[in-house]
Amino acid sequence: MFYSAFQRFSMFGICFFVCFLAWCITADTEKKCPEFTDLSLANALMGTDVKVQFLLYTRKNQNCSENLSGQNLTTSVYLNVTKKIIFVIHGYRFTGSPPVWINAIKDSLLAKEDINIIIVDWNRGATTLMYPTAASNTRKVAEMLKNLIDEMLENGASLDSVHMIGVSLGAHISGFVGKAYSGKIGRITGLDPAGPLFSGKEATERLDHTDAQFVDVIHTDINALGYRKPLGNIDFYPNGGTYQPGCPQTILGGSQYLKCKHQRSVFLFISSLEQKCNITAFLCDSYVDYRNGKCTNCDVLNPCPTLGYYADKWKNHLIEKNPPVTTAYFDTSDKEPFCMYHYFVDIITWNKNSRRGFIRIQIADNTGNIAESKIDSDAAVFQQYRQAKILAGFYLDFYSISKITLTFSTNNVVGPKYKLRILQMRIRSLSDAKRLHLCRYDFILLENIETSFRPIPCYENDE
Repeated sequence: MFYSAFQRFSMFGICFFVCFLAWCITADTEKKCPEFTDLSLANALMGTDVKVQFLLYTRKNQNCSENLSGQNLTTSVYLNVTKKIIFVIHGYRFTGSPPVWINAIKDSLLAKEDINIIIVDWNRGATTLMYPTAASNTRKVAEMLKNLIDEMLENGASLDSVHMIGVSLGAHISGFVGKAYSGKIGRITGLDPAGPLFSGKEATERLDHTDAQFVDVIHTDINALGYRKPLGNIDFYPNGGTYQPGCPQTILGGSQYLKCKHQRSVFLFISSLEQKCNITAFLCDSYVDYRNGKCTNCDVLNPCPTLGYYADKWKNHLIEKNPPVTTAYFDTSDKEPFCMYHYFVDIITWNKNSRRGFIRIQIADNTGNIAESKIDSDAAVFQQYRQAKILAGFYLDFYSISKITLTFSTNNVVGPKYKLRILQMRIRSLSDAKRLHLCRYDFILLENIETSFRPIPCYENDE
């Protein structure tokens, strides 16, 4: 009996030991998932030396990176150089914490395509209170990144399949790498490239449109942390590149007041990956011209470019230009997915005397949903038998518009009230060029009085 009890105890001990060992191995395996470097303000105070991790993610290891730093790429378990390779490169890190968007952009990219995602973690080098130190470290990071790409090329990768997504200082790192390959990299996306210490520099000292076969840039904070002037083949300026709806406008907004606009470029790009809606941009020389409806010539044959991941579909249109560069403007809503739905409203009046004023526009659908245009254009001039163009933008999109409400105003506090005699009003969607144009004929707008009506399909000769 004693022997039997001892035997049972021994078996229990062996089982316990085996289970404990398995747990240890599992725990050790979990710990081996390399993570983005997490530093603190204390590290920023002391400063950090440049040290880079290249964290590879694929659909096979989406939640556990493989660190390619310092290893022979032929031993990599997950890297497949025959597939597209996207590098994601962050910027200056004042507090040392990982970027809040890093996992979102990685997961969104992998959900979209079966590709290699390499997070370029240079937090040790970007974390410092001395911004000029981080800016100067960009050259060192670019050199390390080029060494990695060189090895990939030796193992069968193609520069055509390389796409670099650089945020702030990371955009200029991408540019330095692109220059090292004489602009043969497939694509560079610059997300609000850093302005301080780079503005006014020659093309050799910053991101430039010649650094890749296609360079697209999103500017969201040109008055502070971002770069103001165009840098790419196509430069997108949401909301003019300054004010971003939903971001704090005063210092009372805390840290978000400082970084919200700068980060908006990243969240706009992520939104383009999720494709809850497509953000259409309009080619224009200035935000003022866009707002006043001078740059909205999009149609089925000549579509306007789409912001973000799919901007490269417009690449061939740019190749025909000399030089192959352009700027695009548009407005966004205040929260994800940030889409604003653009319409053009054409008004022809038959007043003998010209009138100058503003038109407030509302649309509604059959279920009672109402949307008011969020675009404040300059005053329009209404002249007899001449078309006045007004750009409207709504946070909601109604495929079937059941009611339109217009309000005319001169914004004059004193003096007589005027009226507009409308010969024709036409509204057409710019976000969906195939959508039916809607019209209304022969009615009057009294100043500061809402006038509502049900639109009808435009007459054939009015299209």
